Amino acid sequence: MAQVINMPRLSDTMEEGTVATWLKQVGDVISEGDILAEIETDKATMEFESFYDGTLLHIGIQEGETALVDKLLAIIGEEGEDISGLLNGETVAEVPVEAPKEATLDKGTTPDVTEIVEDTTTTTIPDGVVVVTMPRLSDTMEEGTVASWLKGIGDEISEGDILAEIETDKATMEFESFNEGTLLHIGLEEGATAKVDELLAVIGPKGTDVSAVVANYKVGGAATTETPKKEEAPKTTTPVATPVKEESKAVAKSTSSGGRVFASPLAKKIAEEKGINLSQVKGSGENGRIVKADVENFTPSAVAAGGANVAQFVATGEESSEEIPNSQMRKAIARALSNSKFSAPHYYLNVEFDMENAIAFRKQFNQLPDVKVSYNDIIVKATAIALKKHPQVNSQWFDDKMKLNHHVHIGVAVAVPDGLVVPVVNFANEKSLPQINAEVKELAGKARNKKLTLDEMQGSTFTISNLGMFGITDFTSIINQPNSAILSVGAIVEKPVVKDGRVVPGNTMKLTMACDHRTVDGATGAQFMQTLKLYIENPVLMLA
Repeated sequence: MAQVINMPRLSDTMEEGTVATWLKQVGDVISEGDILAEIETDKATMEFESFYDGTLLHIGIQEGETALVDKLLAIIGEEGEDISGLLNGETVAEVPVEAPKEATLDKGTTPDVTEIVEDTTTTTIPDGVVVVTMPRLSDTMEEGTVASWLKGIGDEISEGDILAEIETDKATMEFESFNEGTLLHIGLEEGATAKVDELLAVIGPKGTDVSAVVANYKVGGAATTETPKKEEAPKTTTPVATPVKEESKAVAKSTSSGGRVFASPLAKKIAEEKGINLSQVKGSGENGRIVKADVENFTPSAVAAGGANVAQFVATGEESSEEIPNSQMRKAIARALSNSKFSAPHYYLNVEFDMENAIAFRKQFNQLPDVKVSYNDIIVKATAIALKKHPQVNSQWFDDKMKLNHHVHIGVAVAVPDGLVVPVVNFANEKSLPQINAEVKELAGKARNKKLTLDEMQGSTFTISNLGMFGITDFTSIINQPNSAILSVGAIVEKPVVKDGRVVPGNTMKLTMACDHRTVDGATGAQFMQTLKLYIENPVLMLA
């Protein structure tokens, strides 16, 4: 029976997706686990794996084309199968219903959210059997990958035992059992990816036959005892997806023309643990895909020289341009920043700080064993202390209220290849400089490796953006709503300054704060900047 594959919703903000590359073509034989295509979303570019065997009968969205979520992406079925009815829209749309992580049903009852259909009657789950589905580990999680199983089929399970490690695009988390019994079935092997609420495992009394439950499991149906029509329309399903990491240099056998590395999720995990650059690994899998064995057998070698990118030649006086489609992440950033810029009345306060004491303070502080703090750490700490004294700046604007925060969570803007993320240092005013330094480094590393959890990216009450390391002396930022302000940090500049009526060498730094006039009036913002100036120009006061 043909399987209809629609464009999935891979993130809570995704409204459309773009087919970056088809790795299979019409007529190709598809096996379970094969990569069908790469889909670009507003978060990342994802590989799509097939859960079905068959032949690719139809491609609904061509490479480079963009379509809304739930539009027809492809059809897989038996070779020569008639799919004209499907192309004419004769499909039954499934209404997704959020299912619990585990659902236990008494004998003789019908499922509440999980429909088990077998032939022409509704099948019930055997007594004591628990269907374990892919859990939703965060508000934004749409799918998960089984990084490793800690239990095997036949193992006895106790309540609280860790069944598996589930990997999302942000973190790897342990998933524990809330039931007791024997692990009767594993629905996803290690490295496989599935949507939230897809079948993960089955737990029940030892020796129970669960083959009918597994074979007829269906997500999103409503409990029913009605007899289906004799000829049902094919079930609409969604393929699974795993993040694709991009590398700057690529080996031809394991990359696309765009330089993206093709590797299985398990291979990526092992490579990350061993610190192996996948762009240097030659893939032995289908279409040059890197698999587990390639990473395990990899021996580091020098990267071939002469592979540098050469700019396209343009003759003098000749006009030249190219059009680059906007990525889904870039579209999301554009929407958020446009909304902030045009809904919040921004104004800007610019102050030049004397950094002589801060330079001396940092030099002395870093003489402590195993301690090294940056100027950014000093600014984060000073800002957090100043915010405690000026809660109006530490506020958030909502349509129906203003929220004054008495805790300080500093968001630190981090540039990533696809855009910008803002991990959060919670309770920054309560942390020491070394603690802030270690946390910012850890969060920035996670951001670049797409390992940030939802908790690490939400709840900021104020944001700091620093471009000083690029030599930018001053700039203005767009407020990260619902925050009321954002601080822009420039570079330290050596220049002549006037002190005690004399011109002497000095070091200064410009800081610019963008404020939302709905919550922060000019005088309020100016008083905050005065307090911030006091702590940055006299950093020893932060230790009091």
